[in-house]
Amino acid sequence: MPALLDVSDFEFIALIVFSAAFIIQLFYFIVIYSRVAFTKKHPFTPDTAGSPPISVVICAKNEEENLSNFLPSVLEQDYPEYEVIVVNDCSDDDTDMLLQRLMQQYSHLRTTNITPDPKFTHGKKLALTIGIKAAKHDWLLLTDADCKPESPHWLAAMASNFNDKHQVVLGYSGYMRRKGLLNRFIRYDTFFIAMQYLGFALMGKPYMGVGRNMAYSKGLFVKNRGFASHSHIPSGDDDLFVHEVANKRNTTVDYRHEAHTRSVPCTTYKCWFAQKQRHLQTSKYYRFSTKAWLALEPLSRLLFWTLAFLMLAIEFKPQIVAGVVCFRLILMGIVIRISLNRLNEKKIFLISLFYDLLSPLVYFILLLVVRLTVKKVRWK
Repeated sequence: MPALLDVSDFEFIALIVFSAAFIIQLFYFIVIYSRVAFTKKHPFTPDTAGSPPISVVICAKNEEENLSNFLPSVLEQDYPEYEVIVVNDCSDDDTDMLLQRLMQQYSHLRTTNITPDPKFTHGKKLALTIGIKAAKHDWLLLTDADCKPESPHWLAAMASNFNDKHQVVLGYSGYMRRKGLLNRFIRYDTFFIAMQYLGFALMGKPYMGVGRNMAYSKGLFVKNRGFASHSHIPSGDDDLFVHEVANKRNTTVDYRHEAHTRSVPCTTYKCWFAQKQRHLQTSKYYRFSTKAWLALEPLSRLLFWTLAFLMLAIEFKPQIVAGVVCFRLILMGIVIRISLNRLNEKKIFLISLFYDLLSPLVYFILLLVVRLTVKKVRWK
């Protein structure tokens, strides 16, 4: 019985798929990721004249240590008029005592408490809604209890984007540097995801933000009825909300160093796995077009590397394949290096090739586990 495909047929198909994967990769790096690297942003000037008042909203559940370490840097921002609202969500540590002490020191700190109810469970969205409803000002700046602004001008930098046109501001939030391979992988993974959502937003297709550093107007929140359409989903207070309300007309991004925040990273693989599980469970509620865009990049990258190794192994057009691989690596290196500088990320450039090769497989395994397991996730 004759073979369905002889060697030449297989090589032809492999070449076509390899070429298509390469073109898709070029599109992502040149059209999307390069926007973070090369889009110009006006230099920051600490002039807050005429800046609108801001309400900073932070939800905290058993965050006494993090609040003690990082909340003062939020309360001591160089900004003329703002309040900080901390929602103490059923904490059973000494968070309340800490907040009471800080309120005596900082008059612009306000707190509200949610007490446990054995008959009712809730997630972060309720706590955030309570904090937003308590806000006095229309502009809301959101961050987490384990986050620290990179600059005393964080509020001023984010507020410089506020105007009648923009109702959503997407900021960058990386993770703090720690020792070990896991920390480098987490930091690079966070950076790479930021290149995606910031790049798409700069292209006029915003689809998500991170609750560690983003701003929007209270009027927009009310108009959208808050998180009503996805209140049954434990996570998604940031990305699903942005997915609903953001568009190319009302959204801008700020990745200047003064507008950054840094968060405490996971220190164990189990912690990081649970974190990624929450994110992946939320992403399934994205629009189909968004999921297609997000799946196309790692799929094309997996095909690119798999076929490149295979064609080199069978010595099928090795000079051409090697040349294409080198060109992509050079392009990737240029875009990644400049983007790392833009986002003030250090000491993770060398892990980019490791991530480029392995992350599609890692995410495929994570996605498979999420799809095969039914687990109720909580925000804390």
